[in-house]
Amino acid sequence: MDKTKRFFLKSKRLFRRRLPPIGSGDQIDYKNMSLISRFISEQGKILSRRVNRLTFKQQRLITIAIKQARILSSLPFLNNEKRFEKNDRNTTNVIKKKK
Repeated sequence: MDKTKRFFLKSKRLFRRRLPPIGSGDQIDYKNMSLISRFISEQGKILSRRVNRLTFKQQRLITIAIKQARILSSLPFLNNEKRFEKNDRNTTNVIKKKK
């Protein structure tokens, strides 16, 4: 084989299969807060299925469990901590301008 033809051969890449985020023994339930909290963003939103790498059925069960936990008030609907920080900064700037 010529040296010029070697560059055009496709290299075989090794694909490492990622582990699924939910193991076979994990039970998707509103009481399992350690599992549910992995699928919620910092703002309190439910992460999409592409981000979570879940199957359709798992995503549906996670969504139902999160909604049940929110209704039973074990999870907040929104995480408002960052909003208050931004408002505090704005009010301090307004106070400084008035002086």
